[in-house]
Amino acid sequence: MKSKVAYFGVFTSLALIFSYVETLIPVNFGIPGVKIGLANLIIVTALYKMRLPDVFLLSVVRVVLSGFIFGNYFSIIYSLAGGILSLAVMAFLKRAGGFSVTGVSIAGGTFHNIGQLLVAMLVVETFSVIYYVPVLLAAGMLTGFVIGVTANEILKRLTAVK
Repeated sequence: MKSKVAYFGVFTSLALIFSYVETLIPVNFGIPGVKIGLANLIIVTALYKMRLPDVFLLSVVRVVLSGFIFGNYFSIIYSLAGGILSLAVMAFLKRAGGFSVTGVSIAGGTFHNIGQLLVAMLVVETFSVIYYVPVLLAAGMLTGFVIGVTANEILKRLTAVK
């Protein structure tokens, strides 16, 4: 039980630190809402180290805390939509098998953007934002790849420590 609480605390802290670091990176991709998604590195890693309900709670806590600290109400809504859909897809693919950590992460990055786009359509009450799909899919796949490769390396090192 203590190790479960310790993992949760460390992962939450790391996710918040990565969220903060991401606010310091002056990268502008030219598309509103496109970010590297450093905090998702923690979610992908946790998916392979913790039980799914705990990862779900971690994801929600991370989004809400980072939204209040670094964002606003809308950033929380967009991030929750993307995070929940992303985690659901990643958990499904992990459970289905046949997918690497990187493959699971690529799907997560892609569906994170799809979840945010669906909320954007509801908020602005138009489907015209659908024109962002190609760019958001490419961005999700690229960032998902980078996060997946990195998470895979972290998982190798966490496994080697035991």
